[in-house]
Amino acid sequence: MPRTRQTPPEPLTPPVVLPWEPQEGEDEEGRIYRAVFESVMNQRLQPGTKLPEHQLCELFGVNRSVVRKVLQRLAHDHIVQLRPNRGAIVAMPSIEETRQIFEARRGLEAIIVRLAATRVTKADVADLRRRLQAEHEAMHRADQPAWARLASSFHLKLGELSGNPILLRYLAEMISRCSLIVALYQPPGNASCEHDEHERIVDAIERGDGDTAVALMDQHLGELERHVAVRPEAPEPSLAALLGLG
Repeated sequence: MPRTRQTPPEPLTPPVVLPWEPQEGEDEEGRIYRAVFESVMNQRLQPGTKLPEHQLCELFGVNRSVVRKVLQRLAHDHIVQLRPNRGAIVAMPSIEETRQIFEARRGLEAIIVRLAATRVTKADVADLRRRLQAEHEAMHRADQPAWARLASSFHLKLGELSGNPILLRYLAEMISRCSLIVALYQPPGNASCEHDEHERIVDAIERGDGDTAVALMDQHLGELERHVAVRPEAPEPSLAALLGLG
């Protein structure tokens, strides 16, 4: 059962900031990074879209050194792929990579929810319920970007409640990579995280029922993965094919 804590519940802002969250005092690199990241997440930039350095320089009014730093950072976060002598493109996660990422996330969040169920307080549960209410309101406004951010924030909060900052950092990376895959490949009309599934997970954590919380989280992430329709990467056409000779 949740323990009583006298301190007030913490604000909704997660302790780990994901790439789509605005940063205080954001510099030009951060501004460009977030513009590309949000365009990928909103499906304006499709997998395989080329990101020529000179065009990014012109669009954002910066020099090549700034753009290259941004592209390196995006590549580090698996948002773009840097191809030798061919420039950067929006990442195209493969079927196998997608499977591995979700497999890792299921294992990670199983540990997290089990720990959270042993540590949660009444104030923590109240905060989780407030988050669920915010999700519910975003869902009924049909505000998909806000809903996706709140769903990710919910999972990060569970990571925080585990009491293990190392698990929390790994979770932030997994959420970012899963969000990319969902944004690129989930068919329209599917929610990135189902609100009712979150509610059942919170119910189990509130009861201190780690086994049920783990089972529900595994089912929840399994459903999310099943909604993702990864398209196999198409081979780049040869010059002969482009000329109608292949």
